Amino acid sequence: MSIREATTYDADAMAAVHEACFERPWSAAEIDRMMLEGFGLISEQAAAFLLGRVTMGEAEILTVAVDPSFRFQGHGRRLVEAAIEVARDQGAETIFLEVAADNATAISLYHAAGFQLVGKRPGYYHRAEGSSADALVMKLTLRA
Repeated sequence: MSIREATTYDADAMAAVHEACFERPWSAAEIDRMMLEGFGLISEQAAAFLLGRVTMGEAEILTVAVDPSFRFQGHGRRLVEAAIEVARDQGAETIFLEVAADNATAISLYHAAGFQLVGKRPGYYHRAEGSSADALVMKLTLRA
């Protein structure tokens, strides 16, 4: 599976994947704007993508979205690995992300990549049916 840098031409496909993954999806315009402020990575067939940014030695993974029909095929893992390399190449010393506490699959992926839990935001994610979930803040140190 190949991973490449996403472009503005990918924003519509990325928005469709995001909509399939999240209750509050981002529009193509929002995704395009985030890529201008950071970076986007996309897998072949636009099956999955990642948005991130690097600022003043810190990187942040903003979202990882894998089309439900392509899950458990390594797309998320490869995107996270590629984002770590982009962050290193852009001089980041650390990389952060946040994930819903009830998303065991994503948490397992991030732990396998070396991320450690460093904080929690109680009730951060609000669900359509009225419930909420905590956000776990995770960190990976890239440079000692």
